Amino acid sequence: METFKTKTFLIDELVGISGKNIEEHLKLYKGYVSNSNLVLNKIKEYEKDPVENVYILGELHRRFSFEFDGMRNHEYYFASLVGGKKEINSNGELYKAIEKEWGSFEDWLIQYKSISMTRGIGWVILYYDKQSGHLLNQWVDEHHLGQLTGLSPILCLDMWEHAFVYDYPTSEKKKYVEAFFENLNWEVVEENFKRVV
Repeated sequence: METFKTKTFLIDELVGISGKNIEEHLKLYKGYVSNSNLVLNKIKEYEKDPVENVYILGELHRRFSFEFDGMRNHEYYFASLVGGKKEINSNGELYKAIEKEWGSFEDWLIQYKSISMTRGIGWVILYYDKQSGHLLNQWVDEHHLGQLTGLSPILCLDMWEHAFVYDYPTSEKKKYVEAFFENLNWEVVEENFKRVV
């Protein structure tokens, strides 16, 4: 059964991120969607005898969180590159919330970019916590280790090597981060914020 559908992202030519890298990256995303469906179907199959299959089910659930979060993180990532570069609205609610949390948009951006230099593979995610009304930056290992429960992703930056390997060696991932922000459609990010506040 296909529970999750692959989304289509029409991404125009980007500055500093090649079409080849986007093409290969989108193939990887499709794999996360396919594997999320595959693992979920296996869980349903083994749940017919949960006592006998307790250990298999435990491992399948671990794998599902990896595949599912990989799918969702990529959907936020690619959506933010659709429609071409759009600057953040300095009179908008997200900009004001960032200023309130970090003092200035520039201070937030410095912190966010510095987190992206964390050694290893993972994601930098700007979250909104509806319970407290705060924004938080977070490093997430792989796709699923470090996700903050109950918080809504606003902006997701993929820091796995596959996101930039066709364009930059790993020693130059900072250039990829700059390229990401050079292409970012802040209108999409602002809509993510509006949906959850």
